[in-house]
Amino acid sequence: MQTRRQKTENDNMIFGLRPIIEALKAGKEIDKLFVQNGLKNELFGEMMGLLKKHNVIYQYVPVEKLNRLTSKNHQGVVGFISTIEYNKIDKVLPMVFEAGKTPLILILDRVTDVRNFGAIARTAECAGVDAIVIPSRGAAQINADAIKTSTGALHKIPVCREDNLKEVIDYLRESGLQVVACTEKTEELYYEPDYTLPVAIIMGSEEDGISPEYLKRCGSLAKIPLLGEIGSLNVSVAAGVILYEAVKQRMKG
Repeated sequence: MQTRRQKTENDNMIFGLRPIIEALKAGKEIDKLFVQNGLKNELFGEMMGLLKKHNVIYQYVPVEKLNRLTSKNHQGVVGFISTIEYNKIDKVLPMVFEAGKTPLILILDRVTDVRNFGAIARTAECAGVDAIVIPSRGAAQINADAIKTSTGALHKIPVCREDNLKEVIDYLRESGLQVVACTEKTEELYYEPDYTLPVAIIMGSEEDGISPEYLKRCGSLAKIPLLGEIGSLNVSVAAGVILYEAVKQRMKG
């Protein structure tokens, strides 16, 4: 019997060399693509050329992983079509400035849980966030579960999928945004930065927080105090706390 999760995953699953090739030619956004180790033939070569042309990220995996994803004839490739259209931050940010807004950008460093991602997107949309930035690798798959958990917010807020978050952070700083990292590795509390300025907020992964290479690029570090015995908040809850501090400051300003 097929579970609800399997069904939602299958809704945007695509497999087989020819279907992947046709999806790429049609301009479909491929969220994730798994390729069997050692796969080689003429169609495979054509597919690889298209992957390079469209800058699609893929991952080599053993055939056993593909067999777990689908029992059908996958021909060594299984992908997932994106349920949204991705943007680029260097296209979105100028439009925010041109609209006369003070940018509020949210960067998610390797947030992999689909429902956490959906919940964060819902809060971000409610808080007036102008864009969510995610890495090309190591981010939650934006599937039907993510869309549902976001209550449709992922269709309303630009999601920018970027190959290099270090370059994104540098670009944002050069564009006049202060970059605030939500991390416990500081004594500065989350309400101390000035969020009335153009700002980008970084939230880290559920497992190990924000990458050190990103932390050292941030202008401010801000922590949410924890008074109980549990060592951390759920990332979607933490995102809600810091985003609504920005909302509070901006409404007062």
